[in-house]
Amino acid sequence: MQVVHVTAHGEPAVLELLDLPIPEPGPGEVLVRMLGVSVNHLDLWVRRGMAGVKLPLPLVPGCDGTGEVARLGPGVAGPPVGTRVLVEPGVSSGTSAHDLAGNDHLSDDYQIRGEHCDGLAREYVAVPARYVRPLPTGLDPLATAATPLVFLTAWGLLVTRARLQPGERVLVIAGTSGVGSAAIQVAKDLGARVVATAGSAPKRALCLELGADAAVDHGDPSWPALARQAAGGRSFDVVVEHVGPATWEGSMRVLARNGRLVTCGGTTGAVVQLALPHLFIKNQSVLGSTMGPRAAFPTILAKLSSGAYRPVVDRVLPLSRIREAHELLEARRVLGKIVLTPGS
Repeated sequence: MQVVHVTAHGEPAVLELLDLPIPEPGPGEVLVRMLGVSVNHLDLWVRRGMAGVKLPLPLVPGCDGTGEVARLGPGVAGPPVGTRVLVEPGVSSGTSAHDLAGNDHLSDDYQIRGEHCDGLAREYVAVPARYVRPLPTGLDPLATAATPLVFLTAWGLLVTRARLQPGERVLVIAGTSGVGSAAIQVAKDLGARVVATAGSAPKRALCLELGADAAVDHGDPSWPALARQAAGGRSFDVVVEHVGPATWEGSMRVLARNGRLVTCGGTTGAVVQLALPHLFIKNQSVLGSTMGPRAAFPTILAKLSSGAYRPVVDRVLPLSRIREAHELLEARRVLGKIVLTPGS
């Protein structure tokens, strides 16, 4: 079977496509034939290496995707062979109070596929049965492969951490990124007024198509003023940040009194500055967020099925072109997600 390995940190050339035996599902596991695996910024960070983080190399990248149940391991009653499933991007022991409540992303032993343990960029994967969810009838598995990580992360940002309320004003930075495009849709579905930022006219048009009430160019030095103007001259109750240094100062500048800035990453760097007087005088909150509760998956899948949420897929490539996919994402030449098809 096809398997991608990151054997050392560096440029896309370090990604190796190997031919390895198909694994046998163990007790409690199902063997899934992967149909689609999406590429995320997390995959780029894992490939390049992250300062202060030691990753278990060689590592199979890929944190989310969809597939078809190929075989059941001992003691597993289902889903039946042939069922199309979503493979959850997170892994935990399943024994803590957080796990039992569906909030396993808060557990001390929580891991993300393709970062802390082997991921899904392969033709077949054996996973515990509790991490596969049957796809609702009619959902395209390739499009749905682009949803698990980003919609769960957006849910964690807006619902779990920011506790977004109907009628609040939300600013989504980089609205056509995976997380940004999901955040626009989650926020609108919750009844918020949404302004997004994007660096080109086609990207801003996509933000509007996804439901944003307005979109501004974050390449314009006056973008914070333009964003506030688009919100009726008011600051934002919630700012969704995952860009970091390039936009951080402006994001803090447009945050309202009692506002919440939520962040899940920093694509332009890891270190930002905070002006503490602004933070405490305005009673603001800066909240970190990683992933989201697996208990949200039934709602996410139902909304995908109804059309309330929709994946944004730029293109579909065979798994053998994973280096090209990384290059395209790194060069910001994609509008949405890239989905890879193993076995093609």
